[in-house]
Amino acid sequence: MSKHCEGKNNIKVILLAGSLDFGRCPIACRLPTALWPAAGRPILENLINSSNRQGIKYITICSDCDDSLLRQSIHVDRHLELKFLDEELPVGAAGCIRNAIVNEIDTSDSDKTELFLVFSANIVSLPKIDDLISTHRQSKSDLTVMFNPSNRNSQLMGEPADVYVCNPEILEHVPQDGYFDIKEGLIPEMLRAGKTVHAAVLSKHVGNFRDRQGYLRAIANYIENASELNRDLRLHKQSDSQTVWMAANVNVDPSARVYGPVVVLDGACIEKDAVIFGPTIVGRNVTVGKDSLVVNSVVWDNAQIGLNCEIQRSIVDYNVTVPGNTIVKEQTIAFKPNGVLTSLVGATREVAKNNVRKLQHAMQPRLEKINYKLPNWVQLHKTKVVPWFGASLVCIAFLWSYWFNIKHLWNLWQQSDEYSSGFLVPFLAIYILWSRRNDIADYPVKPCLWGLFAFVAAQTVRLFGLFFMYGSVERISIALSIAALVLLLFGWQLFRKISTVLLFLCLMLPWPNRIQAAVTLPMQRWATSSAVFCLEILGYEVLREGNIIHIGSATVAVAEACNGLRMVTAFFVISGLVVLLVNRTWWEKLIILTSSLPIALLCNTTRLTITAFAFTILKGEYWEKMFHDFGGYAMMPLALAIVVAELWLLTKLTTPPLEEQTIIVARQNG
Repeated sequence: MSKHCEGKNNIKVILLAGSLDFGRCPIACRLPTALWPAAGRPILENLINSSNRQGIKYITICSDCDDSLLRQSIHVDRHLELKFLDEELPVGAAGCIRNAIVNEIDTSDSDKTELFLVFSANIVSLPKIDDLISTHRQSKSDLTVMFNPSNRNSQLMGEPADVYVCNPEILEHVPQDGYFDIKEGLIPEMLRAGKTVHAAVLSKHVGNFRDRQGYLRAIANYIENASELNRDLRLHKQSDSQTVWMAANVNVDPSARVYGPVVVLDGACIEKDAVIFGPTIVGRNVTVGKDSLVVNSVVWDNAQIGLNCEIQRSIVDYNVTVPGNTIVKEQTIAFKPNGVLTSLVGATREVAKNNVRKLQHAMQPRLEKINYKLPNWVQLHKTKVVPWFGASLVCIAFLWSYWFNIKHLWNLWQQSDEYSSGFLVPFLAIYILWSRRNDIADYPVKPCLWGLFAFVAAQTVRLFGLFFMYGSVERISIALSIAALVLLLFGWQLFRKISTVLLFLCLMLPWPNRIQAAVTLPMQRWATSSAVFCLEILGYEVLREGNIIHIGSATVAVAEACNGLRMVTAFFVISGLVVLLVNRTWWEKLIILTSSLPIALLCNTTRLTITAFAFTILKGEYWEKMFHDFGGYAMMPLALAIVVAELWLLTKLTTPPLEEQTIIVARQNG
């Protein structure tokens, strides 16, 4: 083993751990997919241990999330040299390789590294490293891209495996900073430079995944490898006909039926008449209730499945309790720390009513004493003070109830460039209300009972989002609840007065993932096409390859982050603020608001055109960074200028000229 390790001292492994996912999967919102378990252990930990067993000593983990979460969640050999690179902003796969290589050159005292093996941390089964090195060296290439075998023929090329073998010299083709991808950036750049890029097919599927369906397929392939399960987890095979692996302290009722491939880990309990069909993994200390059915699913540690449940092709999160008689198909059941079990509500409703009545009778004398001790101005203005005091209490209760969602929304604003402008929306709404404070004060405060029904409807929308794991629906319920509370506490007149401000609050919410996914690629293609059109109008010879623009000796890659969605969301906020502040007719305001989209697309095209034009004149990393990073900020004054021009033009078109009157100037005699 020592000789084997010594031969790989100059081989370094880079693991791309990615970041948290927002909205698409409820579990990935709080736990990176690299930390999802494979038979009881995080996938990242399995990758590190498997690399160590194959002779790798130096591993670098790149991620753009909190690396402390990764450090605390994995347990590896202390003799292994493990480094963490926390990327504050997305830099792309090639950018992570660049940063890892630069960090290795600056800090390593060993000999020069010969090869870098790059793996996505979402790989369940690590391929044989010796085979990867042999394939790369036989091809005599600078970069080898690995593909999974096709499902029809193992010799044919299937989907990408997210596995790369590269020489350190590829650093010459990667920019010193900024976002840079392998497929759209590094490979085209290397091919233009005359370097060799080789594609190879692995002997078996490595189990790389990006979503719930891919995770279940990867786990199904993983548990077929009985040798790894036996070595790593010390499981015992129950029969020769079925690949059913169980720990020693598993409690399985004799009437329960288990059909492999199935893995049951320590402390699990499978109760009477329960049925489990593989491929399935039942985690540690999991209870599968009586008459329940689990099919092609993964149940994580400490989960509890009630009686007569049906779980098919799903993931059950840590510490989740699935109520009895629940049917779940092709879903992710996530743990909600602030969730409420609906089964407990009906059982405690009457007790809660009785407690409320007792509390009212007990507090009534004390409330009367407090009323006499209040200052005179409070007693005189009780009709105004009490609603505002009640509104303050309701606001505190609202923040407490939605604290988890607000915290999640805050993280989205901080980590997503597309929706960072949403952070300003609540403060702008408060400023608009403050500017209208004199008009609002004239409206009487008349609480409306319809607001209570509206609030119940908003909470129904929230429960719908919680039950079906739709994060966007939960966030929409925030704006609906605020509107319902305004109606409940202040009445219809004030609600109608500030209804446009309440509608403005919706701009703080991110778009649903399906809508964002549907518009991202078309907007990216539009940005590239429009920039190419403008450059050709200016007389440049431009060559377009997908989302890459070649202009002279310069190359500009229009990344996904440059599609213009960030400008669209920001300009909607700006236009909404202008519409609510200016005194114009409704149709003029509608024109200003609808013009946000073309203005955003125009500004994004202008930014890309100017950036590409600047790259043909200016050389050097400093100027490229300045035009790329600060070009978006320069478009804000341009957008405001266009909006002001719209207002001026509408004024000229809609304001009739004043009637001219003859002015007679006379001079008195004497």
